[in-house]
Amino acid sequence: MARPLEPGARVGNYRIESCAHAGSMAMLYRVSGPDAGFPLLMKVPRFGHGEATESIVGFEVEQMILAALKGPHVPRFVEAGDLIDDPHIVMEWVDGRCLAEWSGDGPVPANELARLGAALATAAHSLHLQEAIHLDIKPLNVMIRPGGEAVLVDFGLSHHAHFPDLLAEEMRRPIGSPPYLAPEQVVGVRCDPRSDIFSIGVALYELATGKLPFGAPETLAGMRRRLWADPVPPRALTPALPEWLQEIILRCIEVDPVRRYPSAAHLAFDLTHPEQVTITERGRRTRTLGFSKRFKRWLRAAGWEPGPCPPPTTQLAQAPIVLVAVATRHTNEAQFSALRAAVRQALALEEETRLACVTVIRPLSVMGGATEEESASAIHLRHQVQLRHWAEPLRLSQERVSFHVLEAADTAEALVDYAIVNHVNTIVIGAPPPDMPGSRVISTVATRVVAEAPCTVTVVRAPGITAGSPQADTPGGGAV
Repeated sequence: MARPLEPGARVGNYRIESCAHAGSMAMLYRVSGPDAGFPLLMKVPRFGHGEATESIVGFEVEQMILAALKGPHVPRFVEAGDLIDDPHIVMEWVDGRCLAEWSGDGPVPANELARLGAALATAAHSLHLQEAIHLDIKPLNVMIRPGGEAVLVDFGLSHHAHFPDLLAEEMRRPIGSPPYLAPEQVVGVRCDPRSDIFSIGVALYELATGKLPFGAPETLAGMRRRLWADPVPPRALTPALPEWLQEIILRCIEVDPVRRYPSAAHLAFDLTHPEQVTITERGRRTRTLGFSKRFKRWLRAAGWEPGPCPPPTTQLAQAPIVLVAVATRHTNEAQFSALRAAVRQALALEEETRLACVTVIRPLSVMGGATEEESASAIHLRHQVQLRHWAEPLRLSQERVSFHVLEAADTAEALVDYAIVNHVNTIVIGAPPPDMPGSRVISTVATRVVAEAPCTVTVVRAPGITAGSPQADTPGGGAV
């Protein structure tokens, strides 16, 4: 169906209302029809003389993958027509603003860029948890809903571990938008979720500077340059960009996937908690690498072959985020030691595990107390120091551990909310003693977290804590 459809035309049970977008591989139409409870969009592939082969294969790929995906970060699938007789896909019309619209306003402020990036990384993580990899993330393929959630669109070039990779079978050249392709995609690898992280990094670089880190090459040789090329550091183009944001962007677009974020959840974590980002030479860089270093990269790239990649969820399992609830209001060393032992065990399972040390304190008055030591900032800092002191025996690198002091009246609710927002895989928390008065009736922090958390919860009990002790009802030895 190569000829554009006019308003009023009918495709199956749907009436064409207007053309929403004319793309190189498909036409998008606003349509009306059977009530789905939300506005509808129809995608019709460009078939016919002179159209690219990818249109046919991409339509079949998107039809399979979109129907298999769920959640708020993809358009809701309605139906698909027969490939030969009635090729079309009907899906949700996503109400929102295309991410590409931000690029026309000049460099996006750091806080706004971090918010957008975190939303995009969260959407990619949701996709990876469903065994799918987008492989064509770029600003034009991202919609931002009014509530701030990112929605990924256009799955014609995607890969799903449960379906045959038709594009890899049919095509023998890099597939995707050249400016955003990851190096491994250039050499034909389409099964690594970290390719999406690279593309997110390119998009963030573009929004931060107005430039593309590797240009817009049109040849295979031009695309291969990213295997050794060193992009201009973003801060050299936008001096106001903070070092922590450059650190994140340049880590995303590392040539070797192993040097990127191990998961999109880790990327979202750093974008949400910039004060926890460890700044290395990457973040401080203001000029490209010298000739000798670029030449060494070129030599490595000449023989570089990406390693094998298991299904996305298998890779994500190797990079979990662990939350440990530490009570900084008390100093029960037995419970502290028990928590550390449980955390060591969790960290030993995977080298890419990230640890978030969290304590919850009662809400502080903005005015603080009567003395400087009783000020809100001083109290907050004391708890930060205590968290760091608790974690010292674990001897973790700065990149693997972060420290968070939350203010909330409801400790359990704060921990569960934190776990949801930050894609935590496991919570480690202290248990109340079995003989605590009223423990069968009163819901403790630990039992509520077990009941409400969206992830695995490990409850730790230390010997020697008895009913009536100050640590009786608290994770980590005290009210967190």
